[in-house]
Amino acid sequence: MALSDPVRRSLIARLSLSDATVNDLAEPFEISIQAISKHLKVLENAGLISKSRDGQRRLCHLDEQALETLTSWIDATRLTAERRHRRLDDLLTKITKETP
Repeated sequence: MALSDPVRRSLIARLSLSDATVNDLAEPFEISIQAISKHLKVLENAGLISKSRDGQRRLCHLDEQALETLTSWIDATRLTAERRHRRLDDLLTKITKETP
């Protein structure tokens, strides 16, 4: 998944503030610009970011709608998992009480 890597999550967090160049995005990391570019390609293929040219600069943009859609899916999946865990906890509690 595109956001399974902490570097990609950091890139998304940075882009949530404003558009940025690849060099701007690479600055805080101790990895090569080529590695950052690969991470950005994964995010672009997932539809979370896009790139455009502004003269000589190539800017990366966060697709906020795509991120909102992903966030909604994550929330729904988390709620389903929590319901299942609660049912499992209830069942285990019931079995534990019934076992002498």
